This record gives sequence, C-alpha cells and structure tokens, in this order.
Amino acid sequence: MTATAEGAAGSAGDTTAAASAAASAVEPGHLYGVGLGPGDPGLITRRGADVIAAADVVAFHAGPHGRSTARRIAGELLDGRAAAARPAAIEELLVYPVTRGSDAEGYAEQMGGFYAEATQRLAGHLSAGRSVAVLSLGDPMLYSSYQHLHRALEGDFPAHVIPGVPSVTAAAAELAHPLAEGADILSILPATAGRDRLSAAVAAADCLVIMKLGGHVDEVRDVLRGAGMLDRARVVVRATMGDGWTAPLADVDAADVPYFAVVVVGAVLDDGPDRGVRVEARGTTVDSSLAATSATAPDPAAGGMGEVVVIGLGPGPDRWLTPEAAEELERATDVVGYSTYVARVPELPGQTKHMSDNRVEGERAAMALDLAKSGARVAVVSSGDAGVFAMAAAVLETADDDPWRDVPVRIVPGMTAAQAVASRVGAPLGHDFAMLSLSDRLKPWVTVEKRLRAVLGADMAFAVYNPASKARRAQVVALRDLVAEYRDPATPVIVARAVGAPEEKVTVTTVSDLDPEVVDMRTMLIIGASSTKAYAGVDGMRVFTARHYGGGGFAGAGALGGDR
Repeated sequence: MTATAEGAAGSAGDTTAAASAAASAVEPGHLYGVGLGPGDPGLITRRGADVIAAADVVAFHAGPHGRSTARRIAGELLDGRAAAARPAAIEELLVYPVTRGSDAEGYAEQMGGFYAEATQRLAGHLSAGRSVAVLSLGDPMLYSSYQHLHRALEGDFPAHVIPGVPSVTAAAAELAHPLAEGADILSILPATAGRDRLSAAVAAADCLVIMKLGGHVDEVRDVLRGAGMLDRARVVVRATMGDGWTAPLADVDAADVPYFAVVVVGAVLDDGPDRGVRVEARGTTVDSSLAATSATAPDPAAGGMGEVVVIGLGPGPDRWLTPEAAEELERATDVVGYSTYVARVPELPGQTKHMSDNRVEGERAAMALDLAKSGARVAVVSSGDAGVFAMAAAVLETADDDPWRDVPVRIVPGMTAAQAVASRVGAPLGHDFAMLSLSDRLKPWVTVEKRLRAVLGADMAFAVYNPASKARRAQVVALRDLVAEYRDPATPVIVARAVGAPEEKVTVTTVSDLDPEVVDMRTMLIIGASSTKAYAGVDGMRVFTARHYGGGGFAGAGALGGDR
C-alpha cells in the first residue's frame, strides 16, 4: 500500500509539473503559428506540442464541410488537457468559404474577406491578453494559411513561428528516395502556378516537388513529359497519415488525386539506372548534349560544323505545324527554346531538349550557336512564325557577333497567330494591315504609342500581340483609349484567347464595348479599319476588311490586278 500511495503521489506531482511546464510555453497576448507536420501526430515537435497544450485559444482551419484535419491531428493534445490539469482551450474554427469557378477576382475577394474576419476574431483574443495558437499543416511558412494571419497580426502583437515537418520531406520519406543530392537544384512550387511558370521552373531544376496537385494532374503530367521528367515523377497522397498511397504520375487517374497531394521528382542517383536518362532528357552543356545524340550526329572531335534552324511551330495544335518544320525537328540533335514551346516538340530518341525562361532570348541564341559550332544540328523553336516577335531575330542578331559568324543559320516559317485568329472570323486582315506588340519590355511605351498612332492614322486593320499580362495591365487600357480617338465606336474588334487550344474563345465586339479586363497574355486582338465590316452569317459572326476603299467596288480591285 505504501508503495502504491507513493506511486500515486509521484504521478500527481508529475502531472502538476507537466501542467506548469506547458503553461510556461506561452505568454499572454502572444500569437503562435504551430506547424503540425504532414499528418502523423507523432511528428509534431515537442515545442509545438507544448504550445498546443498551453495556449488559451487554439485556432484551426476547415473546409466548408467544417471538418478540420488540423484539429484531428492535434486532437490528443487538446482533448488531454483536462488530464494534465489544464483548462480546455477556446477553439476557433476558421471555415474557408465556398469558392467555385475560375473568376480570379471573385476568388480573391472571397478569400480576402475570410482572412479579414479571421484576423478580427483572433485579434480580439490577443487584445484580451489570451495566448493564441494557430495550427498549420506541414510548416507554417510554406504555402500555409497561417502566413496570411501572421502578416496581418505581427505588427500589433508578438508573433512566434514553431516550425513543422513539411509535406515536402514527408513525401520523400514515404518514397525512401533522396529529394536532391550534390549540386542538384531542387525547386518547390505549386501546381496552381499555371503552365508557363511550371514549365519555366521545371526547365531550371534538377529535382522537383510540386504541391497542391489535385485538379492539375493532367497539366503537370504534360509539362513533366515535355521536360523528360515524367518517368521519375511519383505522386504522394496523404503522406504519414496511415491511409496514404504513392504511384507513378504517368499512371494515376486524375480523379483519384486530392488537392493536397504532391509530385516528387527526386534525385537521379549516381549509381542508379536513371542516370543516363537524366543526361538524355535534360542535357544543358555542349558535351552532354552531343553525347546523347545519335551515331550519325556530327562529331565535335572531328571539328565538324553543325547548323541552327529556327522553326516556327505555329500558334497551337500539331495540325498547324508545317511538314517542313516537322521534318527539321526530326533531324535535330538538340532542341532549344522557351520551355512552353520546347514541351510541344515530340520526344525523339537521342534528341536533347534545352529549356529556358521566356526572358533570356540572347542567352538562348548564344547557346544554340555554341552547340552548332561544336557540331550539333540545333532546332530553335518559337510559337507561331519564328520571324514574328520570336527567336529568328534574336538568333540572327547574335550570329552577327564574331564568335558565331561562321555558323549556318536557316529560318523555317510557321503559321502566325494573327493568321489563325483572323481565320476564325473570316478575313479581318484582308487588305493592308499591321502587326504590333503591345509589350514595353523591349521598347519604351512612348515608341509603342507612336507606332499605334501611326497605324491608326493610316486607317489600317492591325493585330495586337502581347496585349497584357498579370502585371502589365495599363497598356491594354491605353490601347483602348487610343483606338477610341481614331475609330468609330462601332468598328469591329476581335478578341481571341487560346486559339487552337481546347479552351479557345473568340469574340467579335466593337471599339466601344472592348473590355480590357478580359485580355491576358494568351489573348490576341485584331482592331478593324473603317473598311472592316462584321455581320451574322449562317455559321456565326463573319468579319472582313474590304479589298477596296470608298466607292471603288470590286471593279476597282480588278483594275489593281486582282490579288495583291
């Protein structure tokens, strides 16, 4: 009995000590962002557990259904406070709003309202002197909702971040495969970034973790296939949660993949069977790219000169690729270009792809010329026609420098985006026309405006490339205002987005009704002239720019000799 009583007394003392230690883990009026790790409660850090066990208020997020994964992971710590002689926490359930559709502005407004309301609730507790712990899956500083609350509150209240095991490393542990080694470049990015940014990031990295995969499986799969990485890509779902699973990305059904899943493209081990694949698919130096070419490729050791062929892929689908361009792509030992365009080139055995960002045209051209100088047959690819706002000019300009003057360069034409857009509605470019880029990245806006006024004053129809981007919005508004100075409000305007893609949308509107908000980087505009007409045909709206002016009629066109 004595021993039992002593044991019981010791247990009570331990409980009191534990409660005291837990209480000292937090301070009144302080905010704590607590990383829970990827899902296994055993991976919560000791510091994180102490804060959860002691905080006056514990907040956690949940979807519209109201069930919180974070609350479930921390459940034992929260529910066990009574046994540890600690009062129950005030629990704040932060329920995300229902967001649907692709309206980015509406989504941002809804989420902004949600975070504002959550901030206000937590600020009320902090102002009252209560300690507040916000639970975060993974790590609080990696793609987390806590980050928004931290930024909003840290200026008014002391804020602390308790790191957690991120899903990135948990996924690697599930696969028991290194994320990266040696000089490998590892990139972590969200699948929600969009195809262009995904392609650019993939092109710059050796190893990848792509988060928030659900709903973006097919797009990510296409990008990795184009980069030669698909065979290394594994999907990890619910890592460490007990009911998780892994599978090759190439094999998964997109419908089976939840939002919080990741793709891991891990290290290629030096002694592993994939090492050769890496060189073939992602060679970036002259030596490695030539090593991956076929036996009939020029031999650098023999001093043979290769060539650069600049190829226009057309504005979209494979059916718009010319037979000549397809033949040149098949002959190439190396393909060089912006990652989005290189990804459109079919995989060929022994052919090396070199992807890069969209803003390094000069460096890309120099690389292609260096490869050719060492004996490679290099295809430099562009969307549309390579000679229209594309790589032909960059390659020829670079080739005019002394190191590359002896390298042969050929240009293979392609269908322009302007042609493709015009064909969708008829012949809006049927007479004299111009093509202008609205981007002021390579020329000042004063030059863009001067050229716009010249074309508008000449009363020509014109196609507008690069009208806007996420960051560059003012130019398309300025364009609309300039056009309104010179054109009748009823002048036809064609707004075409993603022509040739499944999501293609072509609208015929007018100068007065042109809405700059619907224009983005995948959009082309065609602005009509005074002689451009639109009418409803049996197959939809038709637009044409007459081959004659004023009262000349078709007799006038004939007098000019027909087609010109």
